[in-house]
Amino acid sequence: MPDIVERYSIPTQHFWLHGPRSGPPVEFDAGTGLWNVYGYPELQEIFSDPAAFSSDTMRVIPKDLMPGREEFSMEGFITQIDPPDHGKLRKLVSSAFTRKVVADLEPRIAALTHELLDAAEERGRLELVTDLAYPLPVIVIAELLGVPSSDRALFKRWADALFERDAKISLTKSAEEQGVDMRATLKPWKEMTAYLAAHADERRSKPRADLLTRLTEAEVDGERLPGEQVVNFAILLLLAGHITTTMLLGNTVLCLDAFPEQQDRVRADRTLIPAVIEESLRYLTPFAAIGRSTARDVELGGVTIPADQLVMGWLGTANRDPRQFTAPEVFDPGRDPNPHLGFGRGIHFCLGAPLARLEGRVALNILLDRFGRLRTDPDDPVLFLPAPTMTGVRRLALV
Repeated sequence: MPDIVERYSIPTQHFWLHGPRSGPPVEFDAGTGLWNVYGYPELQEIFSDPAAFSSDTMRVIPKDLMPGREEFSMEGFITQIDPPDHGKLRKLVSSAFTRKVVADLEPRIAALTHELLDAAEERGRLELVTDLAYPLPVIVIAELLGVPSSDRALFKRWADALFERDAKISLTKSAEEQGVDMRATLKPWKEMTAYLAAHADERRSKPRADLLTRLTEAEVDGERLPGEQVVNFAILLLLAGHITTTMLLGNTVLCLDAFPEQQDRVRADRTLIPAVIEESLRYLTPFAAIGRSTARDVELGGVTIPADQLVMGWLGTANRDPRQFTAPEVFDPGRDPNPHLGFGRGIHFCLGAPLARLEGRVALNILLDRFGRLRTDPDDPVLFLPAPTMTGVRRLALV
């Protein structure tokens, strides 16, 4: 097995990739004020008990640690909502991601992939993220949502400002440090909110056959969604709808570069592509951590976590827990079963997982069709995202 840490200069904040972890599966970090959960069975407990582990993490963050907090609204952010409201909101868009709806997108995804690769070949080089892994899913989700895919440079600027930062999550930062973090977030957030609010307003007077119109017309308990809920729901769909696939596709190609024998196998037998993608999701988990807050005192992993604590569940380490996965440091697409937590689990299981898997399968098939060995460019080093809770590449040049 190649030393992927050294080979790709993987940042130290992605600690789960730097070798087996020692220590208990659940522990308190006094330096950040967080409870960290690292183990697979412990994460399973969190996902299966939303009454004890609430998705509303904002409620346990002291107001003085978030200057400017009043300018944010979490209304409509389904990732921050607990039952029963969560189920009602999720149902509003679940029909947009059914198996049939997603399957019907395959020809469009294939056509876009060819168009993007044609343009890259005309330029004489292929940088996977810029040329394919970013634009492909953002065009697809923009078309579904009903906003111009030609605005994708805007979407990328906002996503970069929100996610491509190395700020460590902490409840012990000074007010000055928190202020710096908040100011870095506030400007792109306001721009994105205004942009989507304008499109939502237009749909109310001129409805179309798109997801944004469906949100503006949707009713919960006989009432239309408030405007800020519509906008926040749209923000989540736009961002989460492309970032996961961007990381998934980049990470999968990186794994095939790191493990060329697996690339040879999948090139010879394309039915292995779904298994390669699933193992990539385990091995290089895109969203490597999730936040929860304890609604009451709870026993987990042999310790008691008090009520109203912020909990970080590390999917990246859980997906390498030897109690669940044999030889977890090995990239093995032949794992069967492979019950990774790359898309979460339980009521908050990633709504767009079928679409992300389809985009990954179609794009990888076409890459293997159109190119010889997929290899990283030794003269153009791989760059990883700096965010400590995300595993993904922001630059992946191929030769």
